Amino acid sequence: MAQPTPTSARNRTPAAYDAKSIQLLKGLEAVRKRPGMYIGGTGPEGLHHLVWELIDNSVDEAAAGFANLIEVTLHRDNSVEVSDNGRGIPIGKKDGKRTALEVVFTELHAGGKFGTGAYSSSGGLHGVGASVVNALAAKLIVEVDLDGATHRLSFENQLPGKFSATGKFTPGSTLEVIRKIPPRRTGTRVRFWPDLDIFDPGLSLEYEIIRDHCAQVCFLVPGLKVRLIDKRGSSPREPEEFVAKGGLADLVETLSIGEPITEIITLHGQGTFEEKVPVEGRMQVVERTCTVDIAIRWVKGFEPVLYSFVNTIPTVEGGTHVAGFERAMTKVSNDVLLAGTKKLARFAKVGKDRAEKGDVQEGMVAAIKVTFPEPQFKGQTKQELGTPAIQSIVYEVVRDNFTNWIEGGGKKTHIAALRDKITQAVINRVTTKATLDARRKAANLSSGAMPDKLADCRRHGIDAELLIVEGDSAAGPAKAGRNAEYMAVLPLRGKVVNAGKSTLKQVIENAEAQALFTAVGAGSGADFNLDQARYGRIIILCDADVDGSHIRCLLLTLMYHYMRPLLEAGRVFAAQPPLYTVKVGDKVVHAFSDADKDRLTAELSSGNRKAENLQWVRFKGLGEMDVEELAVTCLDAETRILRRITMDDAKALIDAGDLFETLMGTDVARRRQFLLDHSELVDRDILDV
Repeated sequence: MAQPTPTSARNRTPAAYDAKSIQLLKGLEAVRKRPGMYIGGTGPEGLHHLVWELIDNSVDEAAAGFANLIEVTLHRDNSVEVSDNGRGIPIGKKDGKRTALEVVFTELHAGGKFGTGAYSSSGGLHGVGASVVNALAAKLIVEVDLDGATHRLSFENQLPGKFSATGKFTPGSTLEVIRKIPPRRTGTRVRFWPDLDIFDPGLSLEYEIIRDHCAQVCFLVPGLKVRLIDKRGSSPREPEEFVAKGGLADLVETLSIGEPITEIITLHGQGTFEEKVPVEGRMQVVERTCTVDIAIRWVKGFEPVLYSFVNTIPTVEGGTHVAGFERAMTKVSNDVLLAGTKKLARFAKVGKDRAEKGDVQEGMVAAIKVTFPEPQFKGQTKQELGTPAIQSIVYEVVRDNFTNWIEGGGKKTHIAALRDKITQAVINRVTTKATLDARRKAANLSSGAMPDKLADCRRHGIDAELLIVEGDSAAGPAKAGRNAEYMAVLPLRGKVVNAGKSTLKQVIENAEAQALFTAVGAGSGADFNLDQARYGRIIILCDADVDGSHIRCLLLTLMYHYMRPLLEAGRVFAAQPPLYTVKVGDKVVHAFSDADKDRLTAELSSGNRKAENLQWVRFKGLGEMDVEELAVTCLDAETRILRRITMDDAKALIDAGDLFETLMGTDVARRRQFLLDHSELVDRDILDV
């Protein structure tokens, strides 16, 4: 029996579907119609991806040995300029009327990286990077230094032409010769203005994101200098330069947080594979050579850090090269490094003496780069390598080189330290099921029993705040002065574990760490889910003294290793309580440092008032403040001062915490060695001896 047709469907006029319904998107129209296919979206990620496309082209020139300087300039008018001193985009005729320069910026899949010999390997492989930038730009200007002159071609709404002195645009394919230059000078400059009709309203390029990318690419080509210039704002930043002569080893050194337990190990090798590709219209089998470069070390701590690259492209989602690396590291660790380890013997009978990937990667800092022609990526944004043969090549290189390091190539003390670290990781995983269950509970906890000491707020979400304070003395005024609608208070009543030097088991069993994980409700470590966080801001409210600084260091170390997305999202803050206060008439003045106090004293005593009559009061701690003082200086959104903690701040504070442990901890030998290593810095003239 036929099913009755719904009334809405019976009354609907059928849409015509014939030859006229088929649309052909020509040129760059396809990019503008579906920008997400090419740059990942029209949000911040997509906007920054346009800059990456131009930087990638310049880095390819450097990797090929034709450039050693890249400049990225952020202009006041929201345009971006990327320049290099490479060979310059060819300006000769390509198809009769148009130059090769015009073709590169107006045609998809046009470039010098399709097996022509111009590049042995490159990051820009699809031939769409430059044209996609033009497609999503309201205006673009490219200048090429070549053949003793600077040649310019401008684009408006993707059409080539030139701008007059008054800004009038005239379409055309003829290049402008704007100046003569020395015959040997070459290079390319591309400046573009993003089309604001395409991207989400209010978007702008983030300096820190651009900075991190510029700092990163210099590690891929040793000796390459990358200069970043930001001309925006009323007070433009000083230009920054990045250069790394040591390549990936320098990158690992930069990424290493905490005390190293091994040297930086470099692994290098090559392998070949065959691939069927189109050559002059026919599918042919060609032989490819893949070069593998890896730098790796282990530090005290839990969280692994792994960066991977294909040619000059960061592959944030990994791929076959990362899979080969991980498989080889786990295999060699079990078969060579841990073979015959007595501490694991008792687990052999039940088959639990083998290390897993997570055990090997605990505290590991690694950078992986593979270089070969025409890699296959999963998507235009090139975030994951898909070439299957690379997995086995990387596996063999890592297996052979890492085995050689263990069997005599590395320092014996470092090999022993690594063996102990991975062994302990295996033991922790096997013998602490209850601990891991607690971790999973913390990861999944979004409601339920909260810590007894938590004074929670009534409303949670992105506008809610968690105030972390020292002890009950500070918790009292904080609870009284807060807005209980959206402010929660969590007092610390014990010592926060040093997450950079502690095992996972020790961290989870620490009462203060567990209270923080539970209160935030987003999990910990690899299970941390930012979307589940009960608070939009975490505010550390500690005394303005040495002890307060140490507690802040320990908290940030914990967050860095186990709640890192909070830092990456800019959701961690440090309140800035005053160190001094003075009452001048009916006005209360606060000073946040000794220098600030001296400056204010000079200002307040500039008239008839004498400096000695100013009765400055020094706060020994937050517990000495009354409710009103604490509310005004640290709690009230209108009057308080908060400092956003960035990833760089976290790293610096972690280093400061390590120094504190060295100078004030119980390890006398470590402190003695520090003093010996830095004795040359002592100014004997200021010593009272």
